[in-house]
Amino acid sequence: MNLFFIINILQYFIIIIPVLLSVAIFTVFERKVIGYTQYRQGPIRVGFLGLLQPIADGLKLLIKEPITPINSNFLMFTSAPIITLLLSLINWSLIPFDYGSVLSDLNLGILFILGISSLGVYGVIIAGWSSNSKYAFLGALRSAAQMISYEVSIGIILITILLPVGSLNLTDIVLAQKDIWFIIPFFPIFILFFISSIAETNRHPFDLPEAEAELVSGYNVEYSSVGFAFFFIGEYANIIFMSALNSILFLGGWLSPFYLFDFLEGPVIFSIKILIFIFIFIFVRAILPRYRYDQLMSLGWKVFLPLSLGFFIFYYGFLLSLNIL
Repeated sequence: MNLFFIINILQYFIIIIPVLLSVAIFTVFERKVIGYTQYRQGPIRVGFLGLLQPIADGLKLLIKEPITPINSNFLMFTSAPIITLLLSLINWSLIPFDYGSVLSDLNLGILFILGISSLGVYGVIIAGWSSNSKYAFLGALRSAAQMISYEVSIGIILITILLPVGSLNLTDIVLAQKDIWFIIPFFPIFILFFISSIAETNRHPFDLPEAEAELVSGYNVEYSSVGFAFFFIGEYANIIFMSALNSILFLGGWLSPFYLFDFLEGPVIFSIKILIFIFIFIFVRAILPRYRYDQLMSLGWKVFLPLSLGFFIFYYGFLLSLNIL
């Protein structure tokens, strides 16, 4: 039993370490893409073409003094970034990088992912409340309302995707796309899901919890040093995870687009698809202005929720008429 536990822990670290390295590379990639979009160079000083900038940023955060507000709840203030980071990394144990290359191939994988994603609200709320700061608390309330609002649409969209699959297992979802990727028949809900993914990860143009002009830095305004780094890593790990989930649900996961590239099927094809979604995440941040908060909530409850419900009823009726369910 002890050996089995140790092996599982080692396998989990084999997944998590590349994810953490990807977060570091992601920061440079993002600053480079936004720089070129805005006719700037981005990081160029640290290392070749600025590629060592994440190491410098990480060392800076590690050696900074951790400051705790006097009137804050120390235990909850300290635990909030840890909760956020752990919850952002747990879901990676369910991601299949190839057929059979998954740490935990749960039959209820989608349900588990929804549950863990919902728990992410607690890290944000605890951070805002325990800081004893009005700015942090307002940012936490904004973030919680935003995440809960768009999780409703994401849940309905996932149910629609699962109708022709008949399984909550991520591997089964990928194998169901051998003949045709779901992005083709489900293109309208793919657009809804991707935009909801941006809102769920608090990314621009939906980064209202961190609106600098209004809230200084939102729920993490009182954090410095390692605490801020944990929030930062958790946010970027969530972006990479949502890119992986979009790839699995709509682009066939590790499956190649053409039979000519069958020899690349597996982690290579899967990584390329994740990079495409990450680039779109960054490009959206570079070109779009920020929404107002009332516009964000109206979009979630008055547009996305009715549309997702309508598409669910449409696809259910269509598949039922073809006797595919």
